[in-house]
Amino acid sequence: MKTLVDHLAQYAAYHRDRRNIASHFIGIPMIVLAVAVLLSRPGFQFAGLWLAPATLVALASAWFYLRLDTRFGLLMSALLALSLWVAAKLALASTGLWLTAGLGLFVVGWIIQFVGHYYEGRKPAFVDDITGLIIGPLFVVAELVFLLGLRKEVEHAVVEIAGPTCIREKKALA
Repeated sequence: MKTLVDHLAQYAAYHRDRRNIASHFIGIPMIVLAVAVLLSRPGFQFAGLWLAPATLVALASAWFYLRLDTRFGLLMSALLALSLWVAAKLALASTGLWLTAGLGLFVVGWIIQFVGHYYEGRKPAFVDDITGLIIGPLFVVAELVFLLGLRKEVEHAVVEIAGPTCIREKKALA
């Protein structure tokens, strides 16, 4: 199994432009929430919890993150639980609101992602490796943790493999 650094470095190699990384801080949370919302139906209440397909996806994702790294896994689990809570509220709303919120977040989130990759000048990581879809949210959380000055050992290991971030200028077509 790949390590936390292996996954983050592979994903980071597709994300070295700071504008692309910034777009991911907006787009990826929108997409994660959209998936939770769209998978929140059908569902049912059990012991005060809303159980739906989103719950199974979140539990499987949390298990994956926890196996990679306990601290990041706990943080990701808390964020997934927050997404499930919001999704459950929308699942209980009208079908129009539930569907509009889910699809709207999904479409706008992906548009933001593709704008970021325009600046990067590189395709999204998941095109070459589907695991990029589960690593993307972890990458955003890791980047935030790094910005806060935490987990420097992980950040240094990732940068050593993927290289530093920069702002790339688009080359004029000759």
